[in-house]
Amino acid sequence: MENEDIYGKIAELEREIAVLPEGSISKKTIRGKDYYYHRITRDGKRTEKYVSFGELEELNAGIQKRRALEKELKKLESSVQKEAQHGKAVRADRSDGLAFKTTVRIGKQLEAQIEPTRKYKKRECIGILRDYVMGPHQDKVLIIYGLRRTGKTTMIRQILTELSEEEFSKAAFIQVSTGDTLSAVDADLKLLEKNGFRYVFVDEVTLMDDFIEGAALFSDIYASSGMKVILSGTDSLGFAFTREEQLYDRCIFLHTTFIPYREFEGVLGIRGIDEYIRYGGTMSLGGINYNADTPFSDSKHAEEYIDTAIAKNIQHSLKAYQYGGHFRLLLDLYEHGELTNVINRVVENINHSFTKSVIEKTFKSHDISVTATNLLKDREAPINIREHMDIDEVTLGMRRMLDILNKEEQSIEIEEDHMRQIREYLTMLDLIMDIELEYLPDVSQSSKVTVVTQPGMRYAQAEAIVENMLLDARFNDLSARERQRILDRLLSEICGRMMEDIVLLETKLACPDKKVFKLQFPVGEFDMVICDPKELTCKIFEIKHSSEQVPEQYRHLENEEKSAMTSHRYGDIVGKYVIYRGKTDTGGEIEYLNVEEYLKSLGGKHESI
Repeated sequence: MENEDIYGKIAELEREIAVLPEGSISKKTIRGKDYYYHRITRDGKRTEKYVSFGELEELNAGIQKRRALEKELKKLESSVQKEAQHGKAVRADRSDGLAFKTTVRIGKQLEAQIEPTRKYKKRECIGILRDYVMGPHQDKVLIIYGLRRTGKTTMIRQILTELSEEEFSKAAFIQVSTGDTLSAVDADLKLLEKNGFRYVFVDEVTLMDDFIEGAALFSDIYASSGMKVILSGTDSLGFAFTREEQLYDRCIFLHTTFIPYREFEGVLGIRGIDEYIRYGGTMSLGGINYNADTPFSDSKHAEEYIDTAIAKNIQHSLKAYQYGGHFRLLLDLYEHGELTNVINRVVENINHSFTKSVIEKTFKSHDISVTATNLLKDREAPINIREHMDIDEVTLGMRRMLDILNKEEQSIEIEEDHMRQIREYLTMLDLIMDIELEYLPDVSQSSKVTVVTQPGMRYAQAEAIVENMLLDARFNDLSARERQRILDRLLSEICGRMMEDIVLLETKLACPDKKVFKLQFPVGEFDMVICDPKELTCKIFEIKHSSEQVPEQYRHLENEEKSAMTSHRYGDIVGKYVIYRGKTDTGGEIEYLNVEEYLKSLGGKHESI
């Protein structure tokens, strides 16, 4: 293994270890009952914190994983020392002689850490980071804000490769670990400032329990003195809270959660809207430029991502902020150990477009219901799917696969207010966004369509329905050909609705000065309308998960009554389009646009969700 590969691996291991719990678990038996404690010894002082039984398994797994990684790290560092003894190149002392209290990388060690990222392509939003780092001084910190595996740390390393040799000599990377305190980071910042460092990147800063309460330190003391301070961390919601309080008007936010199709193709090197539907949402898909696994390969991995990147993100931030004051209505759920599960259920609810009754006693999949109706109306070979499968059993199996509690298994009643507050936090995390649904001729009626910004998450859970259908005894009474036709139709419809969501979301973000919405009529709808309120013009769209041009696709666009109502309400119709998976064809009154080409044409705006 080359030196730079060893150093890069060491840096990765150090970062992974930093976010895992240290110490050990102790047990005390009091009056015949066992109690467990998380024991940590630091600087000669031992602390113990009570651990509930529900947290025990996860904590123990984290400690064991940390120990295994520490052994691997020790082995790599030993090999580096052996190379040094044989006269080979070895990295400089990790602190170049400076006595830091936390893990700080500078000089040659920092070079080794960033070297692997030179071959990666860069995300569009790195422009915001570049403007801050390379631009004039300002009394603000920059916060890289986003869910796990959306490129935050990679972006930091990439911008470090753009610094000149002189600038790089003044750059430092602080890796915060569980148990580090704000006072320790403050001491290291003082030491860095004293030694002329001007660019400081602090990763996993939200692991500090006292970060949110003392975040103003970074802007008021260091940024105001000329230091460029860049903060990133796993608990994105905590950053949102600091912006409202401690860092109000003293921070710049760089959002990474939303990864548009054009970056999926351009940065990861993966092409095709169906691939984006299946895996889009993180920078973890195996492609030309990034690493080889994806959290959305199946429902189990998607659930793990929801649990760690979203549910625990919310819980940690709520717990750390103002002694849990932002729990509000969720406090009872948290204290009974049910909040993570409920957050997972709300995300699952959104991903499957289920009604709010998904939180109640039984499940009823909207995806299956729509497919059942359409298959019954199939002109060539209609199938009444409800005669060949038990939908209650299918959805019960899906519930088991996703490990979601039913109402009778909960000690706390889940109310609409609980769901509303969780959705509020999911919006703050950039995971969901609402698209307006307007109605004609009844202009007083309106509603919203919730779009998930990580499509692979929903598709993985939708596939769980398909997998469970294969296990249903009554469904298996059908012939293999009929079963396959139903399953293909189901996944095609799921992809079709997801493609609509993707086009709506990306169009809305790319056109902040326009009004983008769905338009519903008593019979039929326009899948998307783009209205220019200044020019009083609009464009109307149908969005089809098809690669063929069929007149049935644009029947609503040609309907004179629908067009007349639309132009009367929103202005002159200046374009009629079908967005689909086939070739672009702009030769007729109805223009056909290839979906991948359309999404890439939206450009690289730095709009945040």
